[in-house]
Order: sequence, then C-alpha cells, then structure tokens
Amino acid sequence: MSRPREFDVDRALHQSMEVFWTKGFKSTSFEDLTRTTRVKKQSLYCVFEDKRDLFLKSLALYREQSISMLEELASQEMPPLKKLEAIRDATLCQGNETIRRGCLMVNSTLEFGACDDEVNREIEMMFAKVEQILEKVIRNGQEQQFITTRHTSKELAAYLNNALLGAKILEKSGATRERIDTVLRTSFAMLEP
Repeated sequence: MSRPREFDVDRALHQSMEVFWTKGFKSTSFEDLTRTTRVKKQSLYCVFEDKRDLFLKSLALYREQSISMLEELASQEMPPLKKLEAIRDATLCQGNETIRRGCLMVNSTLEFGACDDEVNREIEMMFAKVEQILEKVIRNGQEQQFITTRHTSKELAAYLNNALLGAKILEKSGATRERIDTVLRTSFAMLEP
C-alpha cells in the first residue's frame, strides 16, 4: 500500500514553474526544485517522472494561465484597440525582477531552439493560441472600422504576436521600458485605419 502524498502537487508545480522561469531548464538543478518546493526528491519523482517531465508540466501550466488571462481580457467590454493594449500590457511585465525573467515560453524557445519536439509543441500551442486571440480581436476591430483592413486579421495578428514576442526578448535582455514602448507604439500604429 502506498503512502498518501504529503505535499500539495499543484503548489509544488507552480513553485517549480517559477524556478524554471527564473533559471531556465538546464540551469535548474533538482536541488533548486526540492529547496523551493520543500518536497523531497523521491516524493517529487513519485508524481513527476523526472526534471524534464516537471518542466513540461510547468510549461503547460504557464501556457494555461497565460491563455486564460488573455481570453479574459479579450472578452471584456471595451473597444478592440483598448483590448489589444490591455493584452500588450498584460503580456509585458512591470517590475524590475520580472523584467529580467522575460517570458517562460520565449526563454524556452531561446534555450531549446528546435531540438526538443515536446518543448516545441508546448511553445507552438501557446504562440498559436495567442495569435488566435489577437486575430479575433483584430477581426472585430476591422468589422467596426477601428483597425485597418490593408492586411487581413490573420496577417495583422501574426505581425502583432511577433512584435510582442520581440518585446519579451527585449525585456529579458534588460532593455528599458521606454525602448520597449517605442517599438510597440510603432507596431500598434500599423493597426490604425
């Protein structure tokens, strides 16, 4: 008969996600994870097969939380450009510590490149879903004539998603908020009719 779990799995997963977000996969040791979660290695292994499994589940958690937040913003009653600005602000971090962390998905893209299919699948799901959310808001804005129709909603969503990803890389590299805002202001100006 197995012993009952003596730790909160969801809490441990969230804490592990924070460690991976701060340090990256390769620089995170299992000691980092056990110290942060205050869960013994053996207990973590009983729930998560290994560090990689814990990382993949952390990516999925990050994706789910991020998409949920963006869908909430996109569903609010406000003009389409205001929704896009709210999404922009939500995707970019505000505090100094967080600015250095960037985005877990972008960081993982830079760390893994194209060499891990499972990591890439999580990243691609995140980026595709963000683009779908942006496209829906943009299409609505085009229908209301608040957003240009010089390009399709799909093209503008891909462009804006790429601009936001670039801003996250700038964030991770320590660029000033002024510099990031300048880049995004130009990108948002492309949406105007």
